[in-house]
Amino acid sequence: MNDKLPAPLRDLLRQKLVDSWQAPIPQLTRRDTWIPRIPGKTLAVIGMRRSGKTSLLWQEVARRLEAGAERSWLPMLSLEDERLLAHNPGVELLDQLLETFFQLQPQARQAGAQRGCLFLDEIQRIPGWEGFVRRVMDSEPIDVVVSGSSAEMLSSEIASSLRGRAVEAVVYPFSFRESLRYAGLEPEQSSTHWSSAERSRLAHQLELYLHGGGFPEVQGLEERSRRLLLGSYVDSTVLRDVIERHAIRQPLALQWLVRQLLGNGGSGFSLNKLHGALKSQGLVISREHLAELVLHLESAFLIRCVGVVGGSLRRQMTLPRKVVPIDPGLLPLYELEGRRNRGHALETVVLLELQRRGAEVGYLRTSGGFEVDFNAHFPDGQRTLIQVCADLSEPTTRQRELRALLAALEEPGAREARAIVISLDRGAPTGEWPETV
Repeated sequence: MNDKLPAPLRDLLRQKLVDSWQAPIPQLTRRDTWIPRIPGKTLAVIGMRRSGKTSLLWQEVARRLEAGAERSWLPMLSLEDERLLAHNPGVELLDQLLETFFQLQPQARQAGAQRGCLFLDEIQRIPGWEGFVRRVMDSEPIDVVVSGSSAEMLSSEIASSLRGRAVEAVVYPFSFRESLRYAGLEPEQSSTHWSSAERSRLAHQLELYLHGGGFPEVQGLEERSRRLLLGSYVDSTVLRDVIERHAIRQPLALQWLVRQLLGNGGSGFSLNKLHGALKSQGLVISREHLAELVLHLESAFLIRCVGVVGGSLRRQMTLPRKVVPIDPGLLPLYELEGRRNRGHALETVVLLELQRRGAEVGYLRTSGGFEVDFNAHFPDGQRTLIQVCADLSEPTTRQRELRALLAALEEPGAREARAIVISLDRGAPTGEWPETV
């Protein structure tokens, strides 16, 4: 027994374990997040704050139960408990937790698909947790699934601290389909069987999603409450996961940068132009530090950035990068002059969905200077070129979008790619579209 911990704390750990496997499984919206399951690897669930990481842990508990695991072998514990934290716990608390678990459930040590698994939420609150997880995965026949705030659970930090012993599941806010599922409106049939009424209903829901986004807690909220809650998510992420985490000494420059990047979702940005604009605002910051701030915001999952595909490394570094927020619901909070840009929202949704599906994404600029919004390489090897345009009703708009797409298909290596135009309207009768699109 670990005598380093006071008896009341040991008793609390025992009670939390017992309570955890007696608690009912919450009825939550099923997520479509891809979860890698590799024997001998810890699963680390990461993503922006309030995107639904804990819910995904519960989903994994339910999956293991369906596979035949005992409920008491699957304890789910939040380590963000003031009764635990009051003791300034270290790794000895996790050691005691594991020891107590095996005392209560010795059969959980058995090997196989139905063996036990510790689900540890907010594990970053315990200093030294990385060494504990490595040791357990190396020496015990039990699985470990961890999750926590993105400040201490960034992708790069997990890779270094767990030294190849972890795989990641990235949780995004609800996709459009998941938001429909949450509302009980997910279509049961494929789109070819939708009635006119169902198409109209789904089109209305898509407009709501483009404006309100997919963070679980804001679903169904009225406008003012939603904006308040989403703003608090951004503020918390910037403060805790960037300013405090990286000891930022120029918070005003960071706040300006957040407004610029979130207010121009779907647009390209250049570090040189941002640096010049900051200087004109009287905010002195080096170009290198500005690049670090952008990287910090992306690492905290507040934004997603993609660069140009192909060409030299110099070309890729020189041309602007595209940026979108992690959720379309953040756009209305920061769009300049309060305007609503449906095109930016749609482009945000498309990029996030491509990344959810595991695609490597960039944008394409042809040798003739035409630009295609997204060049996506999927895990199965499929390459897809995608143009995104909210409104294709004007012939000149259709011609512009198609001209770039058809030019891209003539580029070296692109002739076998799929070509797709995504819009909120058809824009033209089917017969007017080229066979290659």
